This record gives sequence, structure tokens and C-alpha cells, in this order.
Amino acid sequence: MERQAVLMKQVVVIGGGLGGLSAAIRLAAAGCRVMLLEQHDALGGKLQRVQMGAYRFDRGPSTITMIAAFERVFAAAGRQMADYLELYRLTPAARNVFADGSMVDLSADASAMEAQIAVYSPQDAQRYRAFMAESERLYRLAEGHFLHRLLLTPRDKADPRLLGALLRVRPLLSLDRLLRRYFRHPNTLAMLGRYATYVGSDPRRAPAVFGMLPHLEAALGVYGVRGGTYAIVEAFRRLAVELGVTIRTGVRVTRILSASGRVRGVRTAEGEHAEEGAYAAEVVVAGGDVLSISGELLTEAERPRLRDARIARYEPSLSGFVLLAGIRRTYPQLLHHTVFFPARYGSEFDDIFNHRRAPDDPAVYICHSGHSEPGMAPAGGSNLFILVNAPYTSPDWNWAERAPAYRGRILQRLSELGVDGLADGAEVEATYTPEQLRRETSAYRGAIYGISSNSARQTFARPSNRGDLRGLWFVGGTTHPGGGTPLVALSGQLVAEAILKEG
Repeated sequence: MERQAVLMKQVVVIGGGLGGLSAAIRLAAAGCRVMLLEQHDALGGKLQRVQMGAYRFDRGPSTITMIAAFERVFAAAGRQMADYLELYRLTPAARNVFADGSMVDLSADASAMEAQIAVYSPQDAQRYRAFMAESERLYRLAEGHFLHRLLLTPRDKADPRLLGALLRVRPLLSLDRLLRRYFRHPNTLAMLGRYATYVGSDPRRAPAVFGMLPHLEAALGVYGVRGGTYAIVEAFRRLAVELGVTIRTGVRVTRILSASGRVRGVRTAEGEHAEEGAYAAEVVVAGGDVLSISGELLTEAERPRLRDARIARYEPSLSGFVLLAGIRRTYPQLLHHTVFFPARYGSEFDDIFNHRRAPDDPAVYICHSGHSEPGMAPAGGSNLFILVNAPYTSPDWNWAERAPAYRGRILQRLSELGVDGLADGAEVEATYTPEQLRRETSAYRGAIYGISSNSARQTFARPSNRGDLRGLWFVGGTTHPGGGTPLVALSGQLVAEAILKEG
């Protein structure tokens, strides 16, 4: 009945990121006629493959967990993910290197974690299992009540079970304050507080619910993707095409068309005349940033719940400054994922959110996928994706002027940490700034994760997945269930299923 009911429904999906592709796959599997329009030549949104000589990089998400969210995309279409995509579990999941020389390799083995933490803090080690029990409790609440449902109506939001779960995750308690109930040493607080950055936020302001992420990674695993993370995009594209989705790249949508309070399609930059670039649709799924799309593709009258003044009140998430470096040498201290922490971890969030400037002394994250998979770099070489947190775009920091000097600062910091030789020894190199991210992906103010989760309101009351126009829907990190690669893929499934339910 579902397939017959929607067989003739025409859908346009704006944006070929993982959220848009996920929704397109689910809708096409149910019988909808789906056209996906991507403004760039390659699908993937913020996740892109960069090939420079013999070095391959993923620009964008690199830490993959919650693989059930990806399996769901294939299962909904009657397929097995293993036929399209190969993932492998990383053990250890990541390496944390602290300013005092201590090191903790993340493991699902609680005894191994306790032993490593005890090297610098026996007291913190004794509290580790108690914290992980709390982390599991938070995960069970989130997984059971928040992650797998949309909150579209006042009735949805007033569900007593949801409200009860919300109270139990302590929405007004910050992640940092939760951690301090268990730990005292700055290394442990930094290692576990960094999970707030997975959703683009400050651990001192993000709600305690993100304390679920250590359990999530330990229990569900952290994975690498054979061929690089961009292989997820390629697998989604292959499945979408098999299901009959029409994919057009290099097509920029300039307006969402409406009449009588309902979407009628989209207009693009194609053609000399407006009608030549128009695509009719009964449903439009916007797979980009809700705030950017609303401000650029809709009039204020078409979005009364998200007027310009409200958009301006949202605080964007962290952005990032990225260096890609390929060098003909290896670094034994690097795993697939490695984080180098500064002595004062919290100061970077003051720089970013309070002063809107690139941090003086940030944590430095490196993804070296060649550690796990030969062929990502030439023999004896390393392909390094280097990321530091950065402010969303504002007049307070001019990346065009400051990027070269900031590159030098980060490379000098890495040299001091033993990851040396990059400044003049890299065979290939590229730099990406928040301004480039904004320009290339239409990310609102260059934010990686949409809006921050620096308050309970922005965490639990995100912009709706359903637009004010009938037939308009949103997927992606700015809306529910939030930022991060698996949640974005999940949002595509949840929205598609809501569309099918409405008929």
C-alpha cells in the first residue's frame, strides 16, 4: 500500500550530502520519483575526496561510529551494506597525547583504560567505571527517546515519556560539570570533554547528555572505511542510482517555489529563462543547512517560524581550519586518529566563541588513514588530515589575511610535538578555512555542525525538520537529531519515513 500511495509523488532533494542521499534512497525505494540536485560537481557535501598525486585524503568527517545508522539506509531499500561498503573496527579507537607526555589509547576494555589513566591519576582511574556506567545510562535514554523520532508537533514534544527522559539527562547540567563529579585531573577532563566538539560545542556549555559518547564509541565501536570515508558517499550514490534516483551535479538551486502555502518545486541557475531551470515537485527535501537554505531560498513570508531575526539569534557551531599534508615519511606516534592536547584545553573555546578568533593554543587532531590502509599514501609516506577547531565566520577574523601565518603556527606546534618536517618537506599540501567551507558548501557562517549545542535550547529544540510550507522538509546537522555523520544519515531516513506516512 505504501508503494502504491506514493508511486507518482515527485520529490526534489536539494543537496547531495549524506542526509540528502539517505532521504532520496528511502523515498525512491518506496516508489517516489526522486530528482537530486547538487550545486557542486561531486556529491558528499562537507565530505569530499581529495587526491593529490599518490596521496588520498578525506576532507570532512573521519570518525565513523553508530554504523547501524548507515546499515539502516541499505536495509530500508532491501540491501545489505556489506555489498556496497567495507568497514573495519579500529583498535585502539584513537590516541590521546597530553601536554605532560602522558598518553591514553581509547579502548573498549575498561581495565586497559584504567591502567592508562592510573599512570597520571590513580584517583581518576578508580572512578572510570562509575563514569562509564553513567555514560551508558545517558546513551540508553538518548537512543530510546530522542534519536529515532522526529519532534514535529506540540503533541510530539509534550509526550510524557519524552519529557521524563529529558529530565533524566539533566538538560541544565553541562558536560564539564558532569565530568567533574567523577574526575579531577586535567588530562581526563580534556579527553572526555572533547566529545562536545563532536557536535561543534564547548564542553563547559554543552549539556551533560553528550556524556553518552564515550559509551557509544566503546560499545558500538569506531570504524575506518575501506578506500576512505568518501566511500560512504560512493556507496549511497550507487544505491540511489540503482533505485532510479536522478542525480544532477553542478546544478545550483536559487529558489524554492511555492503557491498557496505549498511547495511547487525549485528554480535553478540553469537556462537563460527562469522556466528553463525550474523543476516541479510535490515534496522538496532540503539537505543543506536549514539556516542558509531558509535565508537564501525562501522569503520571510514563506518561513514565519524562522524569520531573519530568529536565524541571527542562533549560535553557529565550531568550524575548522584544515591542513592536508602528504609527506614521504612516517610517524610512529600516530594512529589512525590522534589528538594532541594543550596544557590548558578550555582556552580555545574562549577564543572561538567569546572572541571569534582562531585559538592561540588549540588541540590538534590528525587523521592518518594510511596507518590502517596501505595505498592511501605511497610506501613510506603519510597522508595527514590535520584539524584544529576554529570560529565560524565573522568580521572579527579575516582568513584571507591570516591563514598563511596560522598555518605556520600549527605546523610549528606539530614540529614541537614530534610531527616534524611538514613545513618544508611535504610533497603535497592544501589548506581549507571556515570561509572556504561556507563558500563551497553553503554552511551557515562556515559552521561544520550547523548550530552549536552550547545550550539546552539549541540542543533539544533545534529548527524543525518540517518547513512552514507544506511539502518542505529539512535534513542535516542543523535540525533533529543533530550533527555528526551517522545522525545526518539517520535524519534522512526519519524525514523520508515521515513523508511516506503522510502520503
